[in-house]
Amino acid sequence: MTLIKSISGIRGTVGGPAGENLTPPDIVKFTTAYVRLIARRNPGKKLTIVVGRDARLSGELVADLVEGTLLACGADVIDVGLCTTPGTEMAVITHGAQGGIIITASHNPRQWNALKLLDGAGEFLDAADGARVLAMAEEADFAYPSVDGIGHVAARLDFNGEHIRRVLALPLVDAAAVRARRFKVVVDAVNSVGGIVMPKLLRELGCEVVELNCEPTGEFAHNPEPLPENLTAISEAIVREKADLGLVVDPDVDRLAFVSEDGSMFVEEYTLVAVADYVLSACPGDTVSNLSSSRALRDVTERRGGGYHASAVGEVNVVAKMKEVGAVIGGEGNGGVIYPELHYGRDALVGTALFLTYLARTGLTMTALRATYPAYYAAKKRIELTPAIDVDKVLQEIKAHYAGERLNDIDGVKIDFAECWVHLRKSNTEPIVRVYTEAKSMAEAEALADRFIGEIGAICGL
Repeated sequence: MTLIKSISGIRGTVGGPAGENLTPPDIVKFTTAYVRLIARRNPGKKLTIVVGRDARLSGELVADLVEGTLLACGADVIDVGLCTTPGTEMAVITHGAQGGIIITASHNPRQWNALKLLDGAGEFLDAADGARVLAMAEEADFAYPSVDGIGHVAARLDFNGEHIRRVLALPLVDAAAVRARRFKVVVDAVNSVGGIVMPKLLRELGCEVVELNCEPTGEFAHNPEPLPENLTAISEAIVREKADLGLVVDPDVDRLAFVSEDGSMFVEEYTLVAVADYVLSACPGDTVSNLSSSRALRDVTERRGGGYHASAVGEVNVVAKMKEVGAVIGGEGNGGVIYPELHYGRDALVGTALFLTYLARTGLTMTALRATYPAYYAAKKRIELTPAIDVDKVLQEIKAHYAGERLNDIDGVKIDFAECWVHLRKSNTEPIVRVYTEAKSMAEAEALADRFIGEIGAICGL
């Protein structure tokens, strides 16, 4: 069964039995439920919903089904076509729409697709509204409007150029400084919508661009998650082309990873760290990342005189915490930069422009810039448990055992030691505990993870 229903939307593999995979009846069912929720949030108002998609093979099929369902439910549609996730989010705000649907499975392989659901602020639905959509999808009492009440396509437009324009207009984006450096950049856009927007953004910034996997065919040249093991081709290209750096985005362009001039990984965790360092140098303030993100952000924030705050894992949780504390920059350690000056969403375009501005102004190479940050190493492991084991109880025992340490229990249990940390979270879909650690060497991170795997195993009698 590969249909995953969550508070943030629905994703699955395309085709197969209805209710078990992402099929036309499932797409219609959940789109209808979403429109019903948005209608309840906007009583008496004619709804307008923005629809955008990445370049997946199934994208056009799913988009047509979503659009038709929205029209049948009485909503008007603004179709932004091939558009990034952050671009679609911004289009909702720009056009005063009541919501949006992004058709993308993010970093999942080619056979997957998904409906990501936005509210009228261009942000992902919160947990309560996401749960309401899932519940409403199981109700059978919805009557579609008659022919006089159906919606229409209000516009079909390209928002990518507007997105780039707004990024370049930000006060902290110094296009002149970047142009003066004349960076040579290799771009790997994994054959999706990033291949349309990232080279254009870079050329607007005066960069020489070497395109790698930039044709938006949906036939991903490699596993689309921007992890080191998937990025050997760009590392080789950077060295071969004598480029200054490389950048990689995922299929919907909300995650951003950099590669240094010697082909080494800048490391995805440090995308946010470097961007935050620059933003804080100009606008002192607080930062936010999720509990599983690198401690390096806290270090940089405190060095710049700000306060660091942690949120539960998930973009919607990071955004909520950023609004609560008034953070000037935030995001997630998976390369997701959230810059409120533009909008509250992970955005690889704004991350790139801010990063290149900082790199240009410092005059440093990528490796030299990376060396200015504390070196941390992360290990990510998991423990398989039997369904009979009470994972919450296990985590409570760990929490009690380490009560004298610095603890955070808003999302599982995170224990901050003086030189390292461990974050233990249970999966919402299977009986496993995720064990994430960070330390000052990979050996220490691995040892810390193995230590807690052993302790949890002892508690469970494994």
